[in-house]
Amino acid sequence: MTRFLLSRILYGLVVVWAVATITFFLMHLVPGGPFDTEKKFPPEILANIKAKYHLDQPLWRQYAFYMSDLSRLRFGPSFKYRNRRVEDILGQTFPVSMYLGFCALMIAIALGLSAGIISALEHNRAFDRLSILAATLGISLPGFVLATVLIYLCAHRLKILPPALLEDWRHYLLPAFSLAAAPAAYLARLSRSSLLETISRPFVSAARARGIYGARLVMRHLLKNSLSPVVTVLGPLTAMLITGSFVIEKIFSIPGMGRYFITAVTNRDYPLIMAVTIVYAVLIVVMNIIVDVAYALLDPRVRIR
Repeated sequence: MTRFLLSRILYGLVVVWAVATITFFLMHLVPGGPFDTEKKFPPEILANIKAKYHLDQPLWRQYAFYMSDLSRLRFGPSFKYRNRRVEDILGQTFPVSMYLGFCALMIAIALGLSAGIISALEHNRAFDRLSILAATLGISLPGFVLATVLIYLCAHRLKILPPALLEDWRHYLLPAFSLAAAPAAYLARLSRSSLLETISRPFVSAARARGIYGARLVMRHLLKNSLSPVVTVLGPLTAMLITGSFVIEKIFSIPGMGRYFITAVTNRDYPLIMAVTIVYAVLIVVMNIIVDVAYALLDPRVRIR
């Protein structure tokens, strides 16, 4: 296990380095720059600004400067937010995005797995058909459309939930449900198909012949042998929910990473764009390692070598 984890961590570091390198050069290859605004700076001031951020150096030297700072976990100063470092912005915004993503993940798992299990047990019955319809709508409907509908119904018409900002737990409900709808629908379809495949296997018929039904059959026999496909998608899904809530955060005026990332892309804030991209890559790597370890815990036939 130790050798496996060390090798995966090493591969993960290579992946993060590759993502950082590709993102760095792609950003700098796009025409224009972070200080090319409608209001032109005097040449002397523009030269001083570029010298301050090493933008007057050759591209390979800028890359060397950035990698040197990144090796010390320093992302540099923000181009847009003056006198603020990127790590300070991440320290302020990442917990907000992480909490929102965690709430959305819990809702998606609870709704998705519950609907998938019941649909598989009620195969070709009314609940199964309604669940398939709801899952199809959840996957097809964009998150920003659902968010707009929820704001209109719950905040403006019924006035039971606040429409925006973050002040208490009630403010998390609408954005969390908006963010969790598509993952919940996907998990419901995935868990349903996996359970239906497991139900048709001989060991389930043998368990039923021994008088095992209901919750005992589901917990001891069905779920344990059906969760591998679900666990596979939970890794990237978790990273996506934590860092991929850009549009939802913008709609609900949530001060998370997504809101800053959109502004950073618009203003060509290279250090902030790089930082959010690297955080996303690290989360993907970490969650995939956790998924690989979870395989061995869920299925004793899987051996980590």
